[in-house]
Amino acid sequence: MEKKDIRKQIFAARKAAKTDFVEQQSSIICDKIMALPRFQAAKCIYVYMDYNKEASTQRLIEEAWKLGKRVAAPKVFGEEMRYYYILSYEDVEPGYFGIPEPSMERGLKEACEEDALLIVPGVAFDAKCHRCGYGKGFYDRYLSRHPKHPTVAIALDFQIVDHVPADKYDICPQMLITPSAEYRPS
Repeated sequence: MEKKDIRKQIFAARKAAKTDFVEQQSSIICDKIMALPRFQAAKCIYVYMDYNKEASTQRLIEEAWKLGKRVAAPKVFGEEMRYYYILSYEDVEPGYFGIPEPSMERGLKEACEEDALLIVPGVAFDAKCHRCGYGKGFYDRYLSRHPKHPTVAIALDFQIVDHVPADKYDICPQMLITPSAEYRPS
């Protein structure tokens, strides 16, 4: 299957998924991430703001704040993505394609940790951690310029497919966590 076909399949599954199911499964994923030594040791978490029945990062964000960790969320500028520190959900507003992003009107500071734990979203993944994103390449470009981030992708189980086509520009996360499994690139 081509990436466009994978996207179509997974978007249909996300649309059909019940909100309660997504929240419950996301909670399991967040518990797994919070148990990771790399989460516990991290002073800063770079995390996507979930949208439209993606695996929710809300519990992860709230736990990071509770533990005194800095939290940064991505904002799109043309073809580029940058992270900004957020202190509350009041610091985000609908941005690129309606996805919550840091509000520039709030005077937020650009995040600068090159070793922050980065939580990677995706439309679909395979067991080798190949990622099918939304097709704009934001995360691949960001990670190619900032290669020192430890990366953990999160996905619901129905987002795991047999094979995701990959090319030389695709960057695999170091780990992929779903409610029922953990994967690492082979």
